[in-house]
Amino acid sequence: MNDIIEHVDICIIGGSIAGNFLCYLLSKKDIIVAIIEEHEEIGKPFQCAGIISKKLSKLIDFPEKMVLNRAKVARLISPSMKSITLSGDEEPYIIDRIALDKFFYQKVLNKNGITYYLGEKFKFFTRILENNQKRVLITTSKRKIIAKLLVGCDGPLSTVGKQLGIENKVIYASQIRIHGHFNQNEALMYFDPRWKELFGYIVPEGNGLYRIGVASSSKPLLKLKLFLKKIKMDFNQRIDQQGGIIPYGVMNKVAFDNVLLLGDSACQVKSTTGGGIIMLLNAAKYAAYCISKCKKLNDFSRRIISKYYEKPCLNDIGNQLKIHFIIRTIIENFIDEDFDKFFHILKIEKIQEKISFYGDMDFPKKLLFELIRNPIILVFIFHYIIKNPLTLLKLVKIVLK
Repeated sequence: MNDIIEHVDICIIGGSIAGNFLCYLLSKKDIIVAIIEEHEEIGKPFQCAGIISKKLSKLIDFPEKMVLNRAKVARLISPSMKSITLSGDEEPYIIDRIALDKFFYQKVLNKNGITYYLGEKFKFFTRILENNQKRVLITTSKRKIIAKLLVGCDGPLSTVGKQLGIENKVIYASQIRIHGHFNQNEALMYFDPRWKELFGYIVPEGNGLYRIGVASSSKPLLKLKLFLKKIKMDFNQRIDQQGGIIPYGVMNKVAFDNVLLLGDSACQVKSTTGGGIIMLLNAAKYAAYCISKCKKLNDFSRRIISKYYEKPCLNDIGNQLKIHFIIRTIIENFIDEDFDKFFHILKIEKIQEKISFYGDMDFPKKLLFELIRNPIILVFIFHYIIKNPLTLLKLVKIVLK
């Protein structure tokens, strides 16, 4: 390791979409940024189903060629193969995720004050005093960096988070890309108690290609093969294969003295779908504003980071993420009969109308409040909770957290 110590304003750990977008936002300000990325190439390995709501176009400008397809409807399928089709005006994008990760990286690559260190692993940080100012000394596999603020964007198993005492509960995903003959306009979600933490999915990439995967707390590859057998697809015909880790729960504490967490490391991910792009882009905007405030005040304390980053995030996306986790917690212990009853209720015309009007794959709070006003849904949930008292205890803990 080189003994020379470099000085920056902000050191970001992780060069995926979270770290790259934040870096892009900071590049518009007079802020010196270093980004540490352990992989040699941005965007790889590819670890995402890549289906993102159309809100993406309101948050960022991106080239049309990045969109591989649009899903017109979502079809939910129960373990007994009963199904319900949900449509609305979402029509989410199926994105080239590698290109999305690289997009903001390429925008800042040659800007003054922005330095990427690829193929370099973050090891640990130490808080220090330098000229009577609190700073963070970051040690990587190749260098030491002194920063005013450390940003952990280093994924679900965040090393930065662990050093702060933050550890995510995670689930594991296994996915293949394969040619198939499904409807190119449908995103399919297969629910099954065997992979209760999420669902099996078929995402139409376009041109006859599909991303097919499963996420679960254990044995994702085995469960993927069971899922493929169920939908009559041959694992051996796959074009390629991916694996990934998804944080599972509600948003973590994200503000600390001279450190903040963003993206997967902060568990800013929807428990209903495993997606987090919209949430982290919103969070990154709060983080960029907060960092500007910190620099202006010359104060990178937990108090300031909490005021300008953590609290706005909680009010905007944190509460929505809590709703996602409440929904997932209810569904998590469904048996086949529960799924069939629930799907039957969702097919009722008045309920379908509410789903079409209030449905939002990122911000479900309005829809949930509208649905639980319906006595049929209330009775179903009441009977389910009576049969599953542990679920009620889990829900109470989530609400109080």
